[in-house]
Amino acid sequence: MEQSEKKRHTLAHLLAAAVLEKYPEAKVTLGPPIDNGFYYDFDFGDGEAPGDADLKAIQKAMKKMVNKWTEWEHKEVSADEAREMYQNNPYKLELINEIAEKGESITLYTCGGFTDLCRGGHAENPSQDIAMDAFKLDKIAGAYWRGDEKNPMLTRIYGIAFDTKEELEAYETQMEEAKKRDHRKLGKELGLFSFSDLVGPGLPLWSPKGTVLRQEIDKFVQRLRKERGYEMVTIPHIAKKALYETSGHWQKYSEDLFKVRAKEDSDGEEYVLKPMNCPCHTQIFDSVPRSYKEMPKRFAETTMVYRAEQSGELAGLTRVLSITQDDAHVFCRESQLREEIESIWDIIDTFYGTFGFDLKVRLSFRDSQNTNGYIGTDEEWNDAQNLLKEIAESRDCEYYIEEGEAAFYAPKLDFIAHDSIGRKHQVATIQADRNLPERFDLTCVNESGEKERIVMIHAAIAGSLERFTAVLIEHLAGNFPLLIAPVQLAVIPVAEAHNEYAQNVVTRLEEAGFRITFDDSKESMGKKIRQAKKDKLPYFIVIGDQDIEANQVTLESRDQEESQSLSLDELIVKLNEEQNI
Repeated sequence: MEQSEKKRHTLAHLLAAAVLEKYPEAKVTLGPPIDNGFYYDFDFGDGEAPGDADLKAIQKAMKKMVNKWTEWEHKEVSADEAREMYQNNPYKLELINEIAEKGESITLYTCGGFTDLCRGGHAENPSQDIAMDAFKLDKIAGAYWRGDEKNPMLTRIYGIAFDTKEELEAYETQMEEAKKRDHRKLGKELGLFSFSDLVGPGLPLWSPKGTVLRQEIDKFVQRLRKERGYEMVTIPHIAKKALYETSGHWQKYSEDLFKVRAKEDSDGEEYVLKPMNCPCHTQIFDSVPRSYKEMPKRFAETTMVYRAEQSGELAGLTRVLSITQDDAHVFCRESQLREEIESIWDIIDTFYGTFGFDLKVRLSFRDSQNTNGYIGTDEEWNDAQNLLKEIAESRDCEYYIEEGEAAFYAPKLDFIAHDSIGRKHQVATIQADRNLPERFDLTCVNESGEKERIVMIHAAIAGSLERFTAVLIEHLAGNFPLLIAPVQLAVIPVAEAHNEYAQNVVTRLEEAGFRITFDDSKESMGKKIRQAKKDKLPYFIVIGDQDIEANQVTLESRDQEESQSLSLDELIVKLNEEQNI
C-alpha cells in the first residue's frame, strides 16, 4: 500500500472516531481509502444522521483529536473475542464471521483510543505524517451495505485527501472545472440526450442531435476498421441461456443478467438479453468450416448489450443498463495473433489521438495469488500475458501491470485516457483469448488438412458509446471537432434580402455532405451569432452584401478569432481536409 493510500486509510479511521464522538449511538461499518480520498459508512439507526451542513464540525473534530493519534497498536484476536467486542454491531459481526470462515487472522488496530476491525496499512504517526490542511470532508450520500440494494441503506461520508495543501487545492480547482463540463449538464444544454422516469433509470434517450453524434463516432471507428479488413455482422438481442453456459458467462454473471421468458415456451428454454457479443460471434465463425487460407476473420458490430446494474450505481451516461458497444472479434491463427493485436492498437492510437487524449496502458492480468475465478490453464494465461507485455514493451509505451483486472477468460490491454483536466478514464480494450475458442471448439483446417485450434481477440475502440460520449463531452467541454459535430455549420443571412444567396450556400454545402443549419429567423444578427456560439458549432457563415457581390462567404470559427473570406469551392476544400482524418 502506497503512503498516500495509507494516509487516506488512516483518515477514514479518524473520521469514524470523530463521528462516534458526536454520534455515540452510530454503528461503524467499513471505511476504505479510494482514489483521491476515503469514505466511511455509518448506520445512525433511529437517531438523526448528519447532513452536509455538519461536515465542517466533524472535520474540525478530526483535526482536534489527531494530536493524540501518535502510534498504532495491532492485536490479533480470536473470533469469539471479536464478536464480544462488536456484539451490538451486526455489520462488524458479519465481517468477523466471514473472516473466521476463511480461516484468516482477525486483527484490531487502535490509535488515539479508537479501535477498529482492520487488516492494517496506516500512516505510522498520523499526528506528524498527515497534513491537516491537505484533506477535506466532501459530501454525504446514501449507500447500501456492501453495495447490495437488498441490504440496509447506510450514510456514507466522503473525504478528499492528498499529501499537501497545494495538491488538495489543485484537485478542488479540477473538480470545479469538472462541474462546468459535466456531461449531464452539457448534454441537456446541447440537446443530446435525456432520461425518462417512464422508460426507466439507466436507459438514455438520444435526440436527433445526440444520435448524429453517436453515429459519427461509430462511423469513424468503422472506417478505421474497414481499412484493416473488418466485416460487419449482426446478431439478435436475446440468446439462449445455454450459449452463456458454454462461454462461462452464466456461471460468472448470472445475477447481473436480464432474463427473458416466452409466454408459453414449449421447449422450456430460458433466454437472456445479451450481456456481451462474443459468444454469438463465435457461432458466426463456426457456422461454416474455415480454411487457414481465409484466416484471420475479423467481425465487427455496433450493438447494445444489457446488464442489470444496481439503481444506486447508475450515473448519467457513464453507468447505464443499455450499453452500446463498438465491438469486434478477430479469429486468427497463433502465428497471426501479434500482428492483429498491433493493428488494433494502431486503430486505438489514431482514434484517441484525433480527440487529443493522452493514452497510457494497463496490462490487466489475472490474480496470481487466487486463480480460482479464471478459466483456462496456467500455460495459456502465462503465454497470453507475456505476449501482451512484449507488445507493450516493443511499442515503447507507458504501461503498468495490475493483477486481478483480467476478464475471467483472458488478460487485457486496457487503455487509460487522460482528459484535458487531468482525470483518468478506462476506455479501449484488447483481449487475447485462448479459452472461448476452446470452450466453443473453434478451429480452422491447416495446410496439412488437420483441424487447428484458433485464438480469438476481443477489441472495443470507443468501448461503450454512452460512456465514451460522456468522457468526450467533458474532455472537450462540448466543443466537438468538425468530424463528429452534430451540426457542423450555421449559415446566417444578415437580412431577408440575403436569404436567397444564403439558401444556395446551404444547398451546396449539404450536397457536399455537411450538416448545416440555416438560421433565417427574424431574430437580430447578434442573437443568431450568440445562438451559434451557445450551440458550440465549429463554424458559422455570415452572408451580407459584400459576400453576395464578391460571390463568397465569411467564415467565423469557434476556435479562431479572425474570420475568413472564401469562395464556396475553397470552403468545401477546407472543410473536407479538416474532417478527412
